[in-house]
Amino acid sequence: MLNIKKDYTWALVVPTSMGVRICPPDGQPVASSNLFMMQATSAETNVASISSYLGLPVKVLTTFVEDSPVADFIKRDLRSRGMVYEGRDVPQGGPWGYRHQFNIADSGYGSRGPRVCNDRAGEVGKTLNVEDFDVERIFGKEGVAVLHLSGLIGALSSETGKFCLELARAAKKYGTLISFDLNYRATFWKNREEELREIFTEIASIADILVGNEEDFQLCLGIQGPEAGGKDLASKIEGFKGMINCVRESFPHASVYATTLRQVVNANTHLWGAIMFCEGEWQVVEPREIRVLDRIGGGDGFVGGLLYAILKGWESEQWIQFGWATGALATTFLTDYAQPADEDMVWSVWSGNARVKR
Repeated sequence: MLNIKKDYTWALVVPTSMGVRICPPDGQPVASSNLFMMQATSAETNVASISSYLGLPVKVLTTFVEDSPVADFIKRDLRSRGMVYEGRDVPQGGPWGYRHQFNIADSGYGSRGPRVCNDRAGEVGKTLNVEDFDVERIFGKEGVAVLHLSGLIGALSSETGKFCLELARAAKKYGTLISFDLNYRATFWKNREEELREIFTEIASIADILVGNEEDFQLCLGIQGPEAGGKDLASKIEGFKGMINCVRESFPHASVYATTLRQVVNANTHLWGAIMFCEGEWQVVEPREIRVLDRIGGGDGFVGGLLYAILKGWESEQWIQFGWATGALATTFLTDYAQPADEDMVWSVWSGNARVKR
């Protein structure tokens, strides 16, 4: 059973490494474009955007490159999204020193799928260190309802792995709920399997909300369970249930286990579903067709909506419905995060009501 703190300053806290995403307009490929749109981005702030746009207090724990125009761009963007940020400015160290990561992507179109290139050399976020933050103040004095951790940050470097682990321990100490999206990336784990398995296992053992697909659970946590076989999503649901049951046996502390279900018809048409186990029962959203402008961020949108619904104290059935809808909503934006105007916009997506609202 989830026990949400009632007395808190921050509904949601997310540690993250901020970067910028540059994309050609109109779904064009990168190689054929000479005009690009730039946005501040990170998977964790994609999640947090649902709560911040809908009025809940959010804090971002990160780090910046000192005197960098890109860092200034990111700070302005976070403020515009209603997020408070905390983190030190790290000296660049010359032209070959630190910088914010670049994510270079196109959204694809029709039969041409999206392509994404992550350029993370010299990423300043790799320096994230728990010593740079007053965790006693943040979790003890200010108070936090939910700490959301991502495996992307946990696996970014040895320093960030320890950083996430210490934040999880502090959250546990002060009664903050811990959300953990495993987000396995093979390139991050190469030659570091033993180190990261130990960190991820401890965080997962105290997490209240666990999110991941079968690859995440198998490769991050070593869970050997049923494969989610079959080509269509509906046939995969029983396989996902079997995998989550195996995870529950190994990590029984969590109250919520969830994953999204996606089948790509083409770049602009997906079948989108979700599955969740909580409070002793399954909640399933059967795959439904959605139209996609840009698919990147849909999974983060799902987690963001799920956490928002939990924070609002709604019935568990509404958690997965709202998460499904915010994930679908995110794919209708050129940014890789959803910007809901209000809850009604999200529930209209859930109900399939795309009529004009005057």
